Amino acid sequence: MSSHDGDRVPVELHIVSDSTGETAQRLVLALEAQFPDQPFEEIRHPRVENVEDLHVAVQQARGRPAVMVYTLVAPELRDAMRQLCRRARVHYCDLLGHPIDSISRVAGVAARMQPGARAPLDATYFKRIEAIEFAVKYDDGVGRGLDEADIVLVGVSRTSKTPLSIYLGYLGHKAANVPVVRGIEPPEELFEIDPAKIVGLTIGADRLADIRTARVKSMGAPRRRYAELEAVYDELEEASRLHKRLRCPVIDVTELSVEETAMRIIRLVERRRRTVAKA
Repeated sequence: MSSHDGDRVPVELHIVSDSTGETAQRLVLALEAQFPDQPFEEIRHPRVENVEDLHVAVQQARGRPAVMVYTLVAPELRDAMRQLCRRARVHYCDLLGHPIDSISRVAGVAARMQPGARAPLDATYFKRIEAIEFAVKYDDGVGRGLDEADIVLVGVSRTSKTPLSIYLGYLGHKAANVPVVRGIEPPEELFEIDPAKIVGLTIGADRLADIRTARVKSMGAPRRRYAELEAVYDELEEASRLHKRLRCPVIDVTELSVEETAMRIIRLVERRRRTVAKA
């Protein structure tokens, strides 16, 4: 639930699903991000099974500043929801209906229409698992996986290299990462691999110092040079010099989520590979 800012009336987002509602929940979070000054109240209605369940949810929103956001697979439930919302004069948003219909028309096949359907254990699934295992195996410069990697991340400690590598693995991309450590030369292999797959990571010095200070405290250790601003500036400068040697693009992760950074990394690498292919 979002905080109530000022005197603004919270908008109720009723999340209705015939499964857990996780798909709708992720989309709702993206929607809320577009209205940073507007408070919201999320009300979940998972596992709805019949029209009566829908009726109960809609009546709860009736007369309120509310939007029904729903992921319902069965066409009869989608139709009923639409009619109930119109009758109660409640705004509604069908997140699955239009995409299912559009894909069905283009593909020429009907959707399975199974609530909570799981992705099949196919080649795509196993590729994803393999990529996640790869990220774990070659995390933080461990091993010799740079040549095999689809993406290689280079940055100082606490620039989200590990969570990015795992998330990229979840998306099916084998990611290795190389830490920049003062006084330690990066592996020679870094200068021998395809440069198109290398992406540098950087972060604001103040933000990095804050993260490291919190890290040191959580470990119960005294404040060390690791967290001091002077050391942070030195390391970021060292990383910048390495990025220039590698001639790689650099992403500033200071204000970015892992998901957004990952998308930018994928776009950069794909764009660079296309450029090399055309040359």
